[in-house]
Amino acid sequence: MQQEAPGLRKTPLNEVIRQAGAKLVDFAGWEMPVQFRSVIEEHLAVRSRAGLFDVSHMGEIRVEGRGALELLQKLTPNDVGKLVPGQAHYTALLTPQATFVDDILVYRRDEQRFLLCVNASNAQKDFSYIRENAGAVRVEDASSEYAQLALQGPRAAAILGRVADQKVEAIPGYHFIEGSVRGAPALLSRTGYTGEDGFEIYLAPQHAAEIWLALLRAGEEDGLIPCGLGARDTLRLEARMPLYGNDIDETVTPLEAGLGFMVHLEKGDFLGSAILRRQKEQGVEKKLMGFELTDRGIPRHGYPLRAAGREVGCVTSGTYSPSLKKSIGLGYLPVASARIGERIEVVIRGSAVSGQIVKTPFYKRPS
Repeated sequence: MQQEAPGLRKTPLNEVIRQAGAKLVDFAGWEMPVQFRSVIEEHLAVRSRAGLFDVSHMGEIRVEGRGALELLQKLTPNDVGKLVPGQAHYTALLTPQATFVDDILVYRRDEQRFLLCVNASNAQKDFSYIRENAGAVRVEDASSEYAQLALQGPRAAAILGRVADQKVEAIPGYHFIEGSVRGAPALLSRTGYTGEDGFEIYLAPQHAAEIWLALLRAGEEDGLIPCGLGARDTLRLEARMPLYGNDIDETVTPLEAGLGFMVHLEKGDFLGSAILRRQKEQGVEKKLMGFELTDRGIPRHGYPLRAAGREVGCVTSGTYSPSLKKSIGLGYLPVASARIGERIEVVIRGSAVSGQIVKTPFYKRPS
């Protein structure tokens, strides 16, 4: 019998997940499933069929009222003003130095009502940071009001369509509807953190277990399986989706991280905009680059990176790619070494393993 981890927060699905035999780990102070079967089996299920994740540990913050739009325009580099109600985008909370407080999703519910999805480890920090800058704008930590399920994979739309009370197939990417699933009110969004088509289901915690089981039953004929954080990590890395604390943090800017698409300098001043404008004009000194190993070995976070015989950085994320059947990773390199095709080495337990810089994302889903 698995021992209950003391002091860890639990999602509404913990008991259901425990009964399914999942391996549980401490993730950002939450007891979360790292895998149900094997990471590779779960990973390939998402790429070919569908996988269901419990991501109820993620944080949700409401920003509402007069001045809400202006507040988010100040704190984030993406142009919130371009969102229409029912649309979402990926962006960042920035420091005055243009570095990451967190990477987040912004959902625009109407003209002055927004819901932010933030990383579990940063939820309290993000809430405090936004509140400090909010003035009279209402900012509420709504995390306790939501469980969140992520249904990912090429068959996700068909599966969710069997249990949702609306036609989810018609939701465009990075849009959402305020609907329901089996009568339970839910916000249904189509974004994803795996590189596949997929949906997030935000709903009240008391409905989470019922809807989790309903989705697994509805997807059984399509090969849907429950998946853990292990597969979520390998999937997101193949798609070059950064992980806060590994690939991005308060020491790097979006331009250094290769996330320039979220930087809209034309919208006017925001926190860090002067620094980003200068980086755009003069260039950055380091870049987050992808690499693959040409020799045997698996790169891990923190392993040294060498170019031309000298240490130039370290691995921020690395793994064996089940889709590509090779080892891949990310790391910051000085601009002089950050060129596609450049040879590098990863130092793995004292031995130098050969690799090369490659174009990312490592994996793109078929059109």
